[in-house]
Amino acid sequence: MIATTVSSGVAVLVVAVFLTSCVEMVEALTIVLAVGHTRGWRSCFEGVVAALGALVVLVAVVGPALVRVPLATLHLVIGIILLIFGMQWLRKAILRSSGLKEMSDEDVRYQKTVASLDASDVTKSRDQVAFVVAFKGVFLEGLEVVIAVITLGTSAHRLGLAALVASVAVVLVAVVGALVSKQLTNVPENAMKMGVGIMLTSYGTFWTGEGLKVRWPGGDVELLVLVGIYLVVTWLFVAVLRRRDSVLEVAS
Repeated sequence: MIATTVSSGVAVLVVAVFLTSCVEMVEALTIVLAVGHTRGWRSCFEGVVAALGALVVLVAVVGPALVRVPLATLHLVIGIILLIFGMQWLRKAILRSSGLKEMSDEDVRYQKTVASLDASDVTKSRDQVAFVVAFKGVFLEGLEVVIAVITLGTSAHRLGLAALVASVAVVLVAVVGALVSKQLTNVPENAMKMGVGIMLTSYGTFWTGEGLKVRWPGGDVELLVLVGIYLVVTWLFVAVLRRRDSVLEVAS
């Protein structure tokens, strides 16, 4: 029973962190490639390195502080944060899957970034525009990875595992990006975001309950039950919204 409980919690943790990291790094990679190809790689890489350095400092400051927070309070706060993030991701994924919101397209994001960068000429060997855009892209997307790693890893008492999984995902996306030398347009981003939304919401529900002293039947195995429930609810929402949209089209 203990082995099943541990393996179930670990499986959900690994998948949630991996998918979150992949989605965020695909978006960061799209920005970096657009900056590098359009403005040059030197300032782009400097922005990337600066962003990674800022994230490391942030983790070094925030990480130790979490250890001193009472466990029940930590579970409640982290659960609420995960619920907020998860619901936002899930809402957007449901709207895109039902056709009520335009699908996220890395090609479009790439072209928009290129167009905005082309608007200003490069006049110096060190390009401030390239540095700032690369820094902002990597830092903001990386910040979401850091939040996922710290919240999920700390709550599950497996921060090292969460960090390792995120590192593998980041390296994997970077290697694939280097091989294709362009944005990862074939990645089913909306499906990944829906999966991440379901898992973050499930974890958020579980840890919020833990913080409120709820006794989950089956312990961490309940995470798999929550994932199943949110999966069914998500499917029902998409089906209802698609049907509603088709009925409105026929009526009009």
